[in-house]
Amino acid sequence: MKNFKYYFLGVLFLGVIFVWYAVLAETRHGLKVAFLDVGQGDAIFVEAPNGNQILIDGGPNKSVLRELSKQMPFYDRTIDAVILTHPHLDHYAGLNEVLKKYKVSLEMDPGTKVKGAGFGEFENLVKLKNIKNLYAKREMKISLDKDLRLDILLPVINDKNLSEHDGMLVSRLVYKNNSFLLTGDMEDNLENFLLSFGGNIKSDVLKIGHHGSKTSTSEKFLGLVNPELAVISAGKNNKYDHPHQEVMNRLAKFEIPVLRTDEKGTIVLKSDGEKIVAK
Repeated sequence: MKNFKYYFLGVLFLGVIFVWYAVLAETRHGLKVAFLDVGQGDAIFVEAPNGNQILIDGGPNKSVLRELSKQMPFYDRTIDAVILTHPHLDHYAGLNEVLKKYKVSLEMDPGTKVKGAGFGEFENLVKLKNIKNLYAKREMKISLDKDLRLDILLPVINDKNLSEHDGMLVSRLVYKNNSFLLTGDMEDNLENFLLSFGGNIKSDVLKIGHHGSKTSTSEKFLGLVNPELAVISAGKNNKYDHPHQEVMNRLAKFEIPVLRTDEKGTIVLKSDGEKIVAK
């Protein structure tokens, strides 16, 4: 009787796993981009239709682990790549926690360096875990799925002596006819530098630079990106007063709808390649 009980529990457990796979297969149609609620910082989780996953930035602390657990099944402990836009604490500190808890195959960053124990821990974890390191550079195109790619727009060069903001990693996620411009902490001087290259930066979704700082998201930049939706990642009642009212006024002037993590929590967008829906 005891053996039958264990057999029954084993079959039941497998049944639960199969149900999880069935649910995932049913819901994993299209692209998912989740702007995680990590307080005053950035963390963007991307899941491709084929299941490939990347995490862009990790926020300021281990709250990223809580939010990842809501976007990934409990048994999934791997992330294909983590991408660091620049080495500021509110972007990399959470990645330290992710590297400790998840198996990661690739780490990408712009090559800028800062001194400090926190970033030193990040670099050491990448080496300790034997994670492949890749420096991002303009014109790189990273294929995530058949119709999904991440285009690197900045930096132009990998220079460890550049300031963290001047060496920012800026990318554009493209899925069929939909696109997401992911700006990190890009400010207006870097916006102008990006615009100087010409080319198409029109995007359906714009992740507003630097948490809505007034030194980001100029009218010129907004006009050329011409997004249908803006997303702001900022902490509730943060001491920097992000997003700044000047930025909110510019977005209102262009009649761009805004979703904010300090108001909505984690923001999940799903795309079938033709339209984007907020979940």
